Amino acid sequence: MSSHTDARLDTLAVPVSTPRPRAPRAWRAALLPLLLPALALCAWQLAASQAWMAPQILPAPELVWTSFVELLENGDIAANFAVSLHRIGMGFLLGAALGLATGIALGVSDTVRDYLDPLLRALFAIPSIGWIPILILVFGIAETLKILIIAKAVFVPIVINTAQGIRDIPKAHLETARVLRLRPWTRFIRVIAPASLGPVFSGVRLGLGHAFIALIVVEMLAATEGIGYMMVWGRKQFQTDIVIVGMIVVGLAGFALDRVLLAIEQALNRKVPSHG
Repeated sequence: MSSHTDARLDTLAVPVSTPRPRAPRAWRAALLPLLLPALALCAWQLAASQAWMAPQILPAPELVWTSFVELLENGDIAANFAVSLHRIGMGFLLGAALGLATGIALGVSDTVRDYLDPLLRALFAIPSIGWIPILILVFGIAETLKILIIAKAVFVPIVINTAQGIRDIPKAHLETARVLRLRPWTRFIRVIAPASLGPVFSGVRLGLGHAFIALIVVEMLAATEGIGYMMVWGRKQFQTDIVIVGMIVVGLAGFALDRVLLAIEQALNRKVPSHG
């Protein structure tokens, strides 16, 4: 008996090799999105150093960086970005407000949907750029034109996602609200809004992306200032480095604003009770 016991104790005494801890998921989550941009930057540097394309078409990364610093120091980026940010802010707020109101009406009312849905679907089929000629005739190239084009671009995805999100709410939730005889406003605040929060914010974030596209298009076609106009000016001067600088500024601004909306959505999800 003692020999068996000693053997078992010896076995327990042998140190067991523990596996090496894996890299924290936070590090991987932070580094993986940078992999593709890093590879693209390396390919860009290789193509520029090997002169696979003319410098007027594909400038070297260091030239783009130099142009970025110069435009930053002389205030061109700040001035044009401020104009573009004001336009996108006004257009986004207008389009989001109208989109949310219209989407909610389409989602909660069958009558509104029957009347407006066919007309809205026809209007949605016309891209924002298609409205520019007629709006120029009405408003000229004033700020109203830019804000309306951006608002239309934001309006479409928010309406679609909001209406669909409300219609996808499980019927059991709505039936429970009716059984409890909740008032319409209370039913909207306690049931409809929390249950459709995810689709609504998806529409808002998608609308923000559309807003930046509309901004650059309208500034390229009908503006004398702004990031889009700066990119057009660089193209006319055969300075592709300025065009790329504008692209980088717009991309970084769009990414930052999207992260802000995502943080707001996550904060609301923590405070709003789940109805899933």
